[in-house]
Amino acid sequence: MLASIVKIAAGVAVGLLVLLWFFQDQMIFFPRPLASRPSRPGVAEVVVVADDGSRLRGWFVKGSGSPAPLVIYFGGNAEEVSWLVEAADRFEGWSLLLVNYRGYGESEGKPGEQALLADAEAVFDAVHASQPRVAVVGRSLGSGVAVHLAAERALRGVVLVSPYDSLAAVAKRHYPFLPVSLMLRHRFDSLARAPRIDAPLLCLVAEDDRVVPGAHSRTLFEAWRGAKTWRDIPRADHDSISGEPGYWNAIADFLKALR
Repeated sequence: MLASIVKIAAGVAVGLLVLLWFFQDQMIFFPRPLASRPSRPGVAEVVVVADDGSRLRGWFVKGSGSPAPLVIYFGGNAEEVSWLVEAADRFEGWSLLLVNYRGYGESEGKPGEQALLADAEAVFDAVHASQPRVAVVGRSLGSGVAVHLAAERALRGVVLVSPYDSLAAVAKRHYPFLPVSLMLRHRFDSLARAPRIDAPLLCLVAEDDRVVPGAHSRTLFEAWRGAKTWRDIPRADHDSISGEPGYWNAIADFLKALR
């Protein structure tokens, strides 16, 4: 009887691991269709062609000044970024570039770690000649994309919202019974990149974040080589942080100091 129970348990465990291996992409990335096409005056649609030929689509919102410095935004894993067109005024006169990840909105292709990191470089390279002063904002999953870009390109500043040290570390916290290190294909190891980044950092962390607990953000923050500022956002969780006035005020103050 005991041997049979052990065999059944082992079979269930193996089956679970196989399912997680094959379906982890669906657990990490949640592509969303375009919610609505922005119609705000002064907004231009943009297309960036990725290295593999995929067309990444988004919007450019011109800021005040001539030329205004530029913020590139990298969203969360279930975020279609067109909504931020209406919030462009909150970025303290900076121009705003919003490009949906591949598979999100009207961007072509399938999301994955290496594809998203390469796409971030392609987006930066497409605008840098005409926009030499570039900062980035990366939220949740997008914090890993922003950190990678900061390690590979010279940036004016970096804003990280609910950032993690690595996706593997967060997954281990939520699934301590699984061999995450062996299974995870998309690691987004920001901690390995942080010690070589000199760009100023603003780290925004929700007080009640249960998705990316603050300890993971703190580990990344402590490893950052450049000047850095930590801001806790009270009464906020992982999803509601951008609804708090303190969130936008901190970003505006940081960007104002970078101009």
